[in-house]
Amino acid sequence: MNQPQRFLSLDVFRGMTVCFMIIVNTPGSGAKPFAMLEHAAWHGFTPTDLVFPSFLFAVGNAMSFSMKKFAQMENSAVLMKIFKRMLLIFLLGYLMYWFPFFSYNENGGISLSPIANTRIFGVLQRIAICYGIASLLIHYLSTRSVIVISVLFLVGYWLLLLLFGNTTDPFSMTGNAGQYLDLFLLGDKHLYHGEGIAFDPEGILSTIPACVNVIIGYYAGRFIQERGKGYESIAKLLLTGGLLVLLAICLNPVFPINKKLWTSPFVLITCGLDLVIIGSLMYVIEVKSYTKWTGFFTVFGKNPLFIYIVSEILLTTIRILFPNADFVNWINRSFFQVIAPGPLGSLLFAICFMLICWCVGYVLDKRKIYIRV
Repeated sequence: MNQPQRFLSLDVFRGMTVCFMIIVNTPGSGAKPFAMLEHAAWHGFTPTDLVFPSFLFAVGNAMSFSMKKFAQMENSAVLMKIFKRMLLIFLLGYLMYWFPFFSYNENGGISLSPIANTRIFGVLQRIAICYGIASLLIHYLSTRSVIVISVLFLVGYWLLLLLFGNTTDPFSMTGNAGQYLDLFLLGDKHLYHGEGIAFDPEGILSTIPACVNVIIGYYAGRFIQERGKGYESIAKLLLTGGLLVLLAICLNPVFPINKKLWTSPFVLITCGLDLVIIGSLMYVIEVKSYTKWTGFFTVFGKNPLFIYIVSEILLTTIRILFPNADFVNWINRSFFQVIAPGPLGSLLFAICFMLICWCVGYVLDKRKIYIRV
């Protein structure tokens, strides 16, 4: 009876991550969002920058439960399970960017969207690769070896940027080694263009340090399971988190905190903050038993990847259904920007859209439907 409650804080953490991920990804049009709901332009850190790494951290938390059964499985079965899940998530991410697979041409007809212009890497793709690498390392290597490799990932990524990036500014958007690698292997048409140029914040090279977010999330989840919910466990989580944040701040002058490059100090500060958040949630939920508010977030936490995919394709589907009406922009101009002009209206639209996605999760939860990707 007590087991589901024991780690309710981890479920809430996962649900909060999905909730805020949807809010920051879908601001209402017609006004610039609040600064804290936007990513840092380049170097620096905002609360929004914490959302995606927290999703990776939550993936690691979930692995600390699911990977226990790997010990009783044959080697081939373990590899099949890891690679099958990795490929499935990667494919879903790729198809999500290609969706709806067609566009309206100048004559009003329908033309197939060329696969040659489809972005290859992205959020789900990074989750897939980080999950696969972290799972293989954790399952086949000792804890000490995984820690050593994690440090090598962070230090090695720093060295790669310094050695192979632009000598005058190796941490710039156009002069970093990851940009050179992505352009060489993928070409500009397969990269993200939201920055005004062909640059992918979920590129190949920056996925290496992102694996550490999953690894630290895994060991945090295992630590909580092994040590329980006492004050000592909470204190250790808070202390470790604070030390990681301090280390990131100390490194920042020589290796800037940068979400779009996913720099090593960015990994440290996000993991540190995630540990502090989880420790705080454990105190509120597990120790003080303030649980009445948690149900809202656990709805997201029970179908996290599926609800995220729904949030990504829902607006695209609406635009397909109303190709000439520009329905989403119309509702922002005619309603949200009327009742609350400026960034508040933009936030209200994002919250309403998040609640629509929550309703999807609520219906699934009520019907005991949990879609495992």
